Amino acid sequence: SKSTVSVLYWAKNTQQKKMGEVIRLKRDEYIHVLDNNANLITAVLGPDTFTKRDHERVVAGPEKFIALPPQCFCRVKNPIKRDADGTALPDEHGQASVRFGDEEVRVNDGKQWTMPFPLYPGEVLVGKDVKGEQPIKKLTVVPKNTALRLKAERDFTDADTGVERKAGDEWLFLGPRTYIPSEKVAFVAKVGAKVVKPNEALRIRAKVDFTDESGNERKGGEEWLIREDGAYMPAVEEEVVGTVEAKVLTDRKAVEVEAITTHTDIFKKKRCAGERWLVTLHDTSAFIPEVDEKVIRTVNITTLSNRQYCVVIDPITDGVQRFGHREIRRGEGEGTSFFLHPGERLADDCVHDIEILGADEAILVKALEAFKDNGTARVPGEKWMLRGPLEYIPPTEVEVIDKRRAIPLDDNEGVYIRNETTGKVTMVTGKACMLAEDEVLWEKELPPVVEELLQCPKGMKHNVKDQARTMVPRDKTKAVRFNISHNAAVQIYDYAGKEPRIVFGPDLVMLQPDESFTVLSLSGDKPKRPHVIGSLQLHLGPAFMTDLITVETSDHARLELRLSYNWRFALDKSDADECKKVFSVPDFVGDACKAMAGRIRGQIAMESFDSFHRNSAKIIRGAVFGFNENKKIRDEFRFVANNLAITNVDIQSVEPVDQKTRDSLQKSVQLAIEITTKSQEATARHMAERDAQKAGSELERRKLRDAQESEKQKKEYLKLQAESEAIEATGQAKAEAEARAEAMLIEANSELQQAQLKADAQRISADAEMEMMKSKHKATLEYQHRLNNLEVEKTKKLSEIEAKKFADTMDAIGPETVLAMARAGPEMQAKLLEGLNLKGYLITDGNSPINLFNTAGGMIGGLPGQQ
Repeated sequence: SKSTVSVLYWAKNTQQKKMGEVIRLKRDEYIHVLDNNANLITAVLGPDTFTKRDHERVVAGPEKFIALPPQCFCRVKNPIKRDADGTALPDEHGQASVRFGDEEVRVNDGKQWTMPFPLYPGEVLVGKDVKGEQPIKKLTVVPKNTALRLKAERDFTDADTGVERKAGDEWLFLGPRTYIPSEKVAFVAKVGAKVVKPNEALRIRAKVDFTDESGNERKGGEEWLIREDGAYMPAVEEEVVGTVEAKVLTDRKAVEVEAITTHTDIFKKKRCAGERWLVTLHDTSAFIPEVDEKVIRTVNITTLSNRQYCVVIDPITDGVQRFGHREIRRGEGEGTSFFLHPGERLADDCVHDIEILGADEAILVKALEAFKDNGTARVPGEKWMLRGPLEYIPPTEVEVIDKRRAIPLDDNEGVYIRNETTGKVTMVTGKACMLAEDEVLWEKELPPVVEELLQCPKGMKHNVKDQARTMVPRDKTKAVRFNISHNAAVQIYDYAGKEPRIVFGPDLVMLQPDESFTVLSLSGDKPKRPHVIGSLQLHLGPAFMTDLITVETSDHARLELRLSYNWRFALDKSDADECKKVFSVPDFVGDACKAMAGRIRGQIAMESFDSFHRNSAKIIRGAVFGFNENKKIRDEFRFVANNLAITNVDIQSVEPVDQKTRDSLQKSVQLAIEITTKSQEATARHMAERDAQKAGSELERRKLRDAQESEKQKKEYLKLQAESEAIEATGQAKAEAEARAEAMLIEANSELQQAQLKADAQRISADAEMEMMKSKHKATLEYQHRLNNLEVEKTKKLSEIEAKKFADTMDAIGPETVLAMARAGPEMQAKLLEGLNLKGYLITDGNSPINLFNTAGGMIGGLPGQQ
C-alpha cells in the first residue's frame, strides 16, 4: 500500500544518514582515520564498527587486507617497524613507526606473511597505481642451466651462503630453485648457460682479475677456452667472446698453425711466437686452436703414384729447413703420400707425371747448374735433346724447357724453322720434321691485306660489294699456301734474291720464308673507279669489262655510252720477258678503259649527232680498233706495255646527257610511234565493222527462228491449260464437301470431350477446397489449444515467482523489521504533533473537496496504540 512504501522509503533515508557517521568494517578490512586534533593517522582494523567523531576524517578505505597467495610476494615502500613477533611498534605519539625511504619485500613462503595484512599509514604497495603492472607477483622459478644475475644494493651477509656482500657486488643465482627476492638485492638480468657442442669450444674473456671455479687465477682481458661438452654458465666476471669450431682432420687433410705468443700448446709442447707447425690426424681427429694460436691454412695431402713425381722447394730434412734447395720426391710401389710442412712448397704448385717419350717424341732440357749427366759434364745454360722411347725424371739441376713431337709433313705442307745459332730460316716440306735443340718454329708475318685475301674465294675481294669477313687466325709457323686458278698467274717476290717469279695456274704455290705475294689493286664499278678490286692472282682472259663514258659530238650533243670490251692477254708462257710484262701495269683495267675512252671521245668529237646516230657502231669500233692500210677496221687492239689485247667492243646503250637533245630524240620517237599506232587503229576499225555487219544478219535470222518455235510452244501450253482447269474444278468441289463433313464431326467430338474435362476439373477443385478448409480449421484449433496451454503455464510460473519473491522478501526482512517499519510512521507523526501541541493536522489547497469522514477515520485509526 502507499503507507507501506512511505514507511520503507523513510527507513532507508534514515539508515543512510546514520551510516555516514558509523562505519562497519568486515573482516580483513581496514581504514585510515585522521585525528585533526592530534594530527595523527591511525589504522582501524576490522571486524569492527567505527563511529566517526567530528574531529576525525577517513583518509583511506575501507580497503581489503593484502592477501599473498603461496609462492607470491609484494614490495612495500616506507614499511613500519615491527618487533620479533611481527607486531607494529608505535612511536612516541602512538602512531606506527615508519621506516621512510626504505622498502620491504613480503613473501608468502609458508612461514611468513601467510595471513592477510593491512597497510599502515605511510606504507605504499609498489605497483598498485601503475597501469599494466600487478603489485602481487609470483616468485621466480629458475630452471636448470639458467641463472639470475643479482646485484647488492647495500652491504649484508648472504643468509644462504654466509658470504658477505658489498654494495655493488654481482653474483649468479643458479637454478634449479626458487628465487626469493630481497630489498637488499636488485635483479639485473636472466642468464642462460652456453651449450658446448662436440668439436666446439667457448672462447671466454675475463672482465676483471678473479679466480675461476677451477681455481685458476685470471687477469682482466685474459682469454681461454672451455672445451668440455655440455652446458657452461659464465661467471659475472666472464664474458663469452664467441664459439670456436674444431677443424676436423682426416688422413688426407691437415692444418698449418702459427703461434701468436709463446705458450705451451694442448699437446704439452712449448711453442715460440711466430712458430708454425702441422697438426695431422696422428695428433688429434678434431683440432681446436688455442687463443694463442691461429690456423693459417688447410693442407691437403700430396699423393704420388708410381708414375708421378714432384719437386719440393725449401725441404725440411731431419727437422731442419734447407732454404734455397730443391728435392725430388717420386711415388713408389702403390703410391706415396705426405703433407707439406710449413715453409715447404711445390714447384709449379702441381704434381708432374713422369715424362714418357715415344719414338717420335723428345724433350728439350737446360742445365741450371754444373753437374755430371751419366758421365757427361754439363755446364749452366747448356741445352740438349733427349729422344724417345724412354722414361725421364729431370733432376733438380735440370729444367725441362719443351716437349717436342715430330711434325709429319706431306709434299704440299711445310713449316718454317729458325736456327737460333745461325739465325737462318728455312722451309721444310715433304718429310717428318723433328726440331733440333737449337731450332724453333718461326712465325711468318704477312701484311693484313694479304691475310684477308688468302681467306677470300680465289684470293679476290670486291671492296664495295663484299661484306667484311671474320678473320680466322692462321698458324703462322706453317707454310703459306695458295691455290692458283686455271688460266691465272701469281707474281711472288723474293726479298732475299731480289727477283720475282711468276707461277701460272692451275697450281699450288708455297711461299719461302723471304717471299711475298704481289697484290693487284684493280679498278671496278661503272664507271670505273680505282682500288675497287683487290686480288692475289691475275686472270689472263678472255673476259670482258664494262664502262660508262660521256662523249660530245661536233654539234655539242652530249651522250652517255655504255660499252663492254672483250679482252685477253696475248703472251707466250715460255718467254720469261713477256710473262713479266703482264704484271708491269698494276691496274690494267683502269688504264685500258681510260685509253679506250680517250680514243672514242676523239673520234666522236669529229662527227655530228645525226651522223653518229646513223653510224654509231662503225664510228666506235673504228675508234677502238683503228683502220688498216685498206681502210678496214682491225680485228683487235693490243697494248704493248703488258700485251693486253682488246678483241671486241659491245655498245650496250647510248643515252643523251643534256635535256634538249633528249627531248628532240624523244619527240621523233613519239612521232614514229604515233604514225604506226594510227595505221594499226584504221586496220582494226575496218575489221571490226565487217565483223559487226556479219553478226547483225546472223542475229536477225536467229530471231525469226526463235519466234516460230515460240508460237508452237504457246499453242501446246493453251491446250494443256484448258484440260487442267476442268480437272481442277471437279476435284475442288468434292474435296470441299468431304472437308466440311469431317470438320463438323471433329467439332462435335471436341465439344463433348471439353464438357467432360470441365466437369472433372470442377469436381477436383471442390474436393481440394474442402480438404484445404478442413486442414486449416484443424491447424487453427491445434494452435489455439497450444497457445492457451502456454498462457496457463506462463501465468502459473509467474504466480509462483511472485509468491516466492514475496516470501523471500518477507524472510529477508523479518517480522520484527516489518513491525518496526509499520510503527515508525505513526510514532513519528505523534511525536511531531506533541511537539506542536496538536492532536492532528490536515493540509489542503482549498480547491479540492475533502471527505472528512474517511480522513478522520484514518487519522483516528493511525493513532499509536490503536489497531
